Order: sequence, then C-alpha cells, then structure tokens
Amino acid sequence: MFKKILNILFVLAVFANLANAQKPIHIDEATFKKEVFDYENAQEWKYLGDKPAIVDFYADWCAPCKRIAPIMEELAQEYEGKIIIYKVNTDNNRNLAAAFGIQSIPSILFIPMQGKPTMGQGAYPKETFEKAIHEILNVKK
Repeated sequence: MFKKILNILFVLAVFANLANAQKPIHIDEATFKKEVFDYENAQEWKYLGDKPAIVDFYADWCAPCKRIAPIMEELAQEYEGKIIIYKVNTDNNRNLAAAFGIQSIPSILFIPMQGKPTMGQGAYPKETFEKAIHEILNVKK
C-alpha cells in the first residue's frame, strides 16, 4: 500500500512539474510594446525585458512554423529562468510584423540584454537555435 501511495505521489509530482514548466509566451502588439520594445515611441532600440529573449514570428497555417514550435517548447523548458521565448502571430499582429519588416515566416528575433537584436529567418534545427542562444544571447544551459 505504501509503495502505491509513493508511486501516485511521484506521478503527481511529475505532472505538476510539467504543468509548471516554462512555455513560449504568446503576445500581441500591446504586450510586445510593454515587455519587449515600444517601437512606436522609442527613438533607438531599448529592450524592456529582464532576460534575453527570442521572438518567434509565426502563423498558424505555416508548415515550417509548425515544425519549429516543438523546438521552441523544448528550449523554453531547457533554458527556463535564463531566457524568455515569445511567439507573435503575424496574421493577428500585422502592424508589429510590418514594423520589423517580416516578409517570410518563421522569422526569429534574438534579443540579447546588451546591444541590438539579430533577426533570422527559416525553420532551423534545434542545434542552430542553441548555437544562437549561446553566441547571440550569451546564455549557457
């Protein structure tokens, strides 16, 4: 009986950890201006966040975007507390996409704490994202 209770508690703990694990944060234009960069009012780039970030510009219908979605989920969990991953639906946030010159998706904005952001385009493999996190965002696991 005691072993059954321990097994149940273990399973519950695992599910609780999965439920609380960091995930990419879906944001809209207003949230982007508050948490990332107020591109309408700022004269120069000034990141507003407290951790390096990745912004995934995507659309629900985009096959390459769907391919990298699980990678973004994994990276959010693996780098929890070290980086923030945002997702911006370009169909719902056209002004924001236009402000960053998004013409193809997925487009990925890598935002370090210091310096200017770097834009990448395409469905990269996980290793390429990890390399960018290390080299551009200066974050290690």
